Amino acid sequence: MTKSKIAISVDNALLRLVDSKVDGSVIRSRSQAIEYFLKKGLQEQSVSTAVLLLKGEHQELALKEIKGTPLLRQQIEFFASHGIKTAYIVTQHTKNMNNLISEISYAKINVEIIENQAKGNAEALFAARDRISGNFVVMSGDTYNNFNLLKMAKKYADSDKLATMGLMTREKTSQYGTAILDGDLIVDFQEKPKHYSTNIVNAGIYIFKPEIFELFEDSVSLEKDLFPRLARLKQLVGFFTYGEYLHAAE
Repeated sequence: MTKSKIAISVDNALLRLVDSKVDGSVIRSRSQAIEYFLKKGLQEQSVSTAVLLLKGEHQELALKEIKGTPLLRQQIEFFASHGIKTAYIVTQHTKNMNNLISEISYAKINVEIIENQAKGNAEALFAARDRISGNFVVMSGDTYNNFNLLKMAKKYADSDKLATMGLMTREKTSQYGTAILDGDLIVDFQEKPKHYSTNIVNAGIYIFKPEIFELFEDSVSLEKDLFPRLARLKQLVGFFTYGEYLHAAE
């Protein structure tokens, strides 16, 4: 692998800490130590796994063409274009399964289908728990999103919270979950409230730490159970997606 020489300025205390990691066997030099810990830090902040939550009743929507391409294929291409290496589709067994399997055969990344008879999307996501070891993206299977996911991942990493929710604004919010913000922090979240005081709504895409599963007790719905809990704990950050969005079920 070709390497480039660069010059950087490093705080003396930090440099001493780096030098202390040079053991002469695994890490043999200061340069190797810096490269090792830089890679390690970037990997810890990166997001390479995605989960698509697709209700069985919405599978036909996922196979429906949007802008000339099936929605599911566009969702997978969106993940692939933003560094996702593996995607899990959690859904129920229906007559459309062969069509779904055929559609994911076009994928440039590893895509697996998990069949689970979940009552809600929180239960569906929990079914993927054993497959997930690092930070991961979750997206609703009936939504089309096209925005800079890498910026959202950076915002997520900088916040050091358990979760980041994609947000957008809508004049009519009755069909969406709404978020109240204090800066970037979501301090209240309500799913389709009868009375609302904000036009900031859920865009149907999230980034989570794997530790999020520890809060899933008695959670059936992400929107009704998990997100209000995260807001109360001050562990939910908002990110405005500022991109294309389409709810295929509408």
